[in-house]
Amino acid sequence: MKIGIIGLPQTGKKTLFSLLVGPAALGAHTDARAAVRGVADVQDARFDRLLALYKPKRQVRARLEVTLLPALEENSLSETDAQRDLGEVDAFCHVVRVFEDDAVYHIWSNPDPAREVEFVHGEMVLHDLVFIEKRVERIDKGLKKGKDERAEKEKALLARFRETLEKDTPLRNLALTADDAALIASYPFLTLKPCIVALNVADDAISDASLRDAFAQRYAHLGISFVQLAARAESEIAGLDSPEERDAFMRDMGITEPALPLLTSHCIDALGLQSFFTVGEDEVRQWFVRRGASAPEAAGAIHSDLQRGFIRAEVMKYDDLIAAGAEDKLKATGKYYLKGKDYTVEDGDILTIRFNV
Repeated sequence: MKIGIIGLPQTGKKTLFSLLVGPAALGAHTDARAAVRGVADVQDARFDRLLALYKPKRQVRARLEVTLLPALEENSLSETDAQRDLGEVDAFCHVVRVFEDDAVYHIWSNPDPAREVEFVHGEMVLHDLVFIEKRVERIDKGLKKGKDERAEKEKALLARFRETLEKDTPLRNLALTADDAALIASYPFLTLKPCIVALNVADDAISDASLRDAFAQRYAHLGISFVQLAARAESEIAGLDSPEERDAFMRDMGITEPALPLLTSHCIDALGLQSFFTVGEDEVRQWFVRRGASAPEAAGAIHSDLQRGFIRAEVMKYDDLIAAGAEDKLKATGKYYLKGKDYTVEDGDILTIRFNV
């Protein structure tokens, strides 16, 4: 899962990036036009409970690849490097500045969160429209040479895309068939990707969710979700040595969910993913699979051989296991299930895959 952090200059993107992946990832980064990449371990309370229950020799958290993208300004999406970097991520986290600070300049003199949301959305719409125009020109040249059924289908789909974008509607709002998706799978449509807007508020405003709720309602037609965080405050808290002290400061500031788990849960949901776990004394591990995936597909997320030779899945429900306190106690309640190829995996399932290759 690859997430790209985007936004205008001086909105708190670097602070959030460092908070997610650690300050070392920025290193000696000096080129403002270059993307910076890092990896964050997903923080999931269920994983921590399973660690406490099994005390495994090895633990493997799910991971989130995070890319800090260059600051966006007018027409910056037309640059080749920017297009490549934006095209590589699966979803965007758009950091919007809400906090006011006279010591930190803003390109519009003063923060204007609504304008930032609309500006970045508008730049992405324009990017997609320009791409469609160029792509249709190439299709038309090809069709002059002879009939091409696939190209004609693609042209019709792009016409539908253009009509949608000209109404200022992102492509993510469209319902696409598997055939539609295959036609444009390699194309860098930015408004097709999920987007989470992170409202970066002042330290003393973190507990006031009124702006987040108002924006969620105002921009519901854009198909984006909103979270609220105070990146600078969390960064300072993260620098404290004592976990107890960090927790105390979080509570005092009204931060009920730190940035990493908050953004992770929204990204997972936006990408249509869910988690399942494999457990044992040797290893506890968290995996991602698409919502609605079958048991063999989940097995394939672990290893292709498991999917190819799938026999059955032994399934425990996370809540049932925690309530029972141990596997043997859970089995005694009759809540240890054997499922076949038609089983649809649910979020939080704990799976043991039986296979034969």
